[in-house]
Amino acid sequence: MTDPNLTFGFTDEQMLLRDSVLGTLQRALPAEKIRQLDKAGEYPYEAMAALAEAGVNGIVYGEEYGGQDGSFMDLAVLGEALGYHYGGIAQAWGITCIYAGMHIALHGSEAMKREILPKIISGDMRLALCLSEPDHGSDVASIETLAVRDGDDYILNGQKIYNSAAHVAHNLVVVCKTKPGRGYDGISMFVVDTTLPGVTVQRLDALGRHTTEANHCFFEDVRLPSHRLIGTENDGWQGLMKCLNVERLNLAANGVGNTLKIMEHALAYAKEREQFGRSIGKFQAVSHKFAEMQMMYQTARAQTFRVAQMLDAGVDPIMENAVAKAYTTEVNWKVADMAMQILAGAGYILDQDMQMMFRDARVGPIGGGTSEIQRNVIAQRMGL
Repeated sequence: MTDPNLTFGFTDEQMLLRDSVLGTLQRALPAEKIRQLDKAGEYPYEAMAALAEAGVNGIVYGEEYGGQDGSFMDLAVLGEALGYHYGGIAQAWGITCIYAGMHIALHGSEAMKREILPKIISGDMRLALCLSEPDHGSDVASIETLAVRDGDDYILNGQKIYNSAAHVAHNLVVVCKTKPGRGYDGISMFVVDTTLPGVTVQRLDALGRHTTEANHCFFEDVRLPSHRLIGTENDGWQGLMKCLNVERLNLAANGVGNTLKIMEHALAYAKEREQFGRSIGKFQAVSHKFAEMQMMYQTARAQTFRVAQMLDAGVDPIMENAVAKAYTTEVNWKVADMAMQILAGAGYILDQDMQMMFRDARVGPIGGGTSEIQRNVIAQRMGL
């Protein structure tokens, strides 16, 4: 998978982690199974169970909850391997273990951590994050979903949309307001059981990532015990940003791994496909595309692991992480587009892997904070 010269000082344990995950997924989620799941729009239950059995679900959770208490570099190595094998399994794993689970790991009460984290680690609980709303996506301060105190409980009302894997989740991490009109100061987060009265999840048909899909979640007078509050009431914004920092590192690592997979797929085709008496890869118009892919890939990978190293050093790399997330996901999409052009008709047919990788890569610059939002962050950190 990886050029030994591009390992960024990986430890033997990290190399073993990468190879173990790739081996596990090759057995649990072979190429034909991926095609079947994508076509049917089915969640990768078996592969997720295999990853749990391999012991990677708790890679960044504390040892006291059954996790490995690993580093951000460990997470980046894992995220890259998952993205390399298949973007859908990378997303399925990330949704439960990082995008939703990290909120509990970092900010949940001790009782909540001991209740939920071991179940995530064992694979017995799936989560999903509910952040975007029909009228509010990037503008989190304007969300309208509201939880109002009622004695010792909260009553939750509102809608969330584009919630990946919510249709298979046991619990949702819902970002809402507990005091309307207070902007960022009034944001709170709750763990919401999907079987509670008033919770409805409707699947949406999306262009790609069919194994996790998108969903529209409705909350109508949902009664939540106060112990389902994550962290402190009205103080969810800082916690959300801290977790999004980890999410964006994972997304960047996924994008880097998936970029390499697509590049290798197109390269194999270009070496075998012959036109005008030679392989198409020998034509400069094609070979320069691969040179451009390689340049973008190496740059994206270097930035991603730089962010992981900064996080491990205790630095808060807000700008660098925004660069990594925006650049790697855009590179992932650009390489998919270039690869599609190289494969031409052979990539455009629906029973070919290229069209699936092409569709799946498109969401990268959108989900987890759009590329435009990342550019806003970068510009702000530059003093603009």
